Amino acid sequence: MQTFNFDPVELPPAAATLRQEVREFLIEHNAQRSPLARAQSWSGSDPDFSRKMGERGWIGMVWPKKYGGQERTSFERYVLLEEMLVAGAPVGAHWVADRQSGPLLINFGTEAQRQKYLPPVTRGEMFYCIGMSEPDSGSDLASVRTKATKVDGGYLINGRKIWTSGAHTAHTMIALFRTRTNENNRHDGLSQFILDLREPDGTDLKEKNGIFVRPITSMLGEHHFNEVTFEDAFVPDTQLVGSEHNGWSQVMAELAFERSGPERYLSSIQLLLEMIKSLSDNPTAQGHTAIGRLVAHLITLRQMSVSVAGKLNAGEDPALEGSIVKDLGAVFEQEIPTIAQQTFGVEPTLGDGSDLEQVMGFLVQNSVSYSLRGGTREILRGIIARGLGLR
Repeated sequence: MQTFNFDPVELPPAAATLRQEVREFLIEHNAQRSPLARAQSWSGSDPDFSRKMGERGWIGMVWPKKYGGQERTSFERYVLLEEMLVAGAPVGAHWVADRQSGPLLINFGTEAQRQKYLPPVTRGEMFYCIGMSEPDSGSDLASVRTKATKVDGGYLINGRKIWTSGAHTAHTMIALFRTRTNENNRHDGLSQFILDLREPDGTDLKEKNGIFVRPITSMLGEHHFNEVTFEDAFVPDTQLVGSEHNGWSQVMAELAFERSGPERYLSSIQLLLEMIKSLSDNPTAQGHTAIGRLVAHLITLRQMSVSVAGKLNAGEDPALEGSIVKDLGAVFEQEIPTIAQQTFGVEPTLGDGSDLEQVMGFLVQNSVSYSLRGGTREILRGIIARGLGLR
């Protein structure tokens, strides 16, 4: 039977130096954000904040220098993300490009694509979205039906994507389309493409290019998600990412980046911080026990996640271990609002109340999605079972 492996990893001295730099930056540029705003974690978006990070070289920091990166280690990137998430910094604008779209292009894109699409990301000037999920497909990514039909000079795209975070504000989308049908192998015939949604100056290109975005409002009344419709949207041959019909293996590599970072156990961290503040004012034995257990779980998940960063830094495939971190991390994040309510005997509120109550109110509604994004619990556990040779 195969096993998973979380080797202990020590962060290098450069990571400690960077941590202090990031904390000083956050004192200057993030200190005025309210606890409720910080609770948005990595979904909070502020293009100006992203540009300030770009000026510091903190976007795409592990990428090659010729594409605007700094060629720093995965450990340094990990420390940067950890500090940003704990502080509730609004990193959402550049998040997708930094975490997965940039690495995808570095691994599979053409040199022309890298030169065009990566440097603006590192400057905090270009934001991405991902076109994967489709209506009526659930978590079955292999059921993608949106078609890219080959025509002279490129492809015509017809179909729909759903739950596309940030499609209304992004400059660029990397999407998965079906370029041929193979009844015996649904993983065959999928291809990835780069679609331009905006000019660098912000001019909207979507409807001009046959791409139509409809907002999907969450139960919080927020607009992060979208349904995207393609109507004879033309994509030039030069926008194909990697090999035609090889999109499935590319997407699996991309999702490995999405499932292993500190965002997979720190999305509810602001509520834990509010719990600690409340306990310091009114200490109780029940509160100390609850906080102690949560912090112990947090430390364990962190050690596992840092170990995955070590695998990435060594060029290893962390798909199995990353899926485990993501699954356990979502369980942890979703437990915190319930534990907070039981421990302090207060109800979650919206629009008023203490910081603890308002942050709890936000997360009670938002945390239900944590076991969906990046792969549902069922999908992840299937990947884990396959990785362990159990299926």
